[in-house]
Amino acid sequence: MTDASITAEKLLQSGAVKLSPAAPFTWASGWKSPIYCDNRRVLSQPYIRDYIKSELCNLVFERFPDADGIAGVATAGIAWGALVADQLKLPFLYVRPKPKEHGLGNQIEGSYEPGQRVVVLEDLVSTGKSSLQVVEVLRAAGMEVLGMAAIFQYGFAHADAQFAAAGVPLHSLTHYEALIGLSLQKGTVAPEEEGILLKWREDPSNWTGVV
Repeated sequence: MTDASITAEKLLQSGAVKLSPAAPFTWASGWKSPIYCDNRRVLSQPYIRDYIKSELCNLVFERFPDADGIAGVATAGIAWGALVADQLKLPFLYVRPKPKEHGLGNQIEGSYEPGQRVVVLEDLVSTGKSSLQVVEVLRAAGMEVLGMAAIFQYGFAHADAQFAAAGVPLHSLTHYEALIGLSLQKGTVAPEEEGILLKWREDPSNWTGVV
């Protein structure tokens, strides 16, 4: 079993990821989807949480050895970013979707310096829009974004194109293909459903579910 498959299995065990081609979920964006991913559930399960934390640390250490800071994406990336930064003994900060409307009006929370080389920590990457907005904020503050580490990504073609255009390497512990492959292997997804699951990813905003 590959590392991506092992992580996918951990997410399925924790209940963080659910596949339901016949009864699709509705995302906050209004999209219909045969998959729902909520990695916050992993935080409540110590042994799986520890595995994910260790794998994220390995990913950052191997892919971004020059990092001297970790930046979490609010809100879901804050806990994972803090765990990784603590394990690697690196400074931690996080980025809000918009500046606070009171106090100092910060959008970046934590201490940082211009020129600091940071890795952005996400729990999940879908369209990449919110993740890349964080990259823009960090760059505007004078920091160098080495790349992004995530637990899971869908691998949408338009998201991959946006990351490439922004010059942001994206690495995740697992991904959509690994999840489907594992589910087929375990029999939790029927072979005839594989095409439905793969078709959804081609045009998720217009997918209406199984007819």
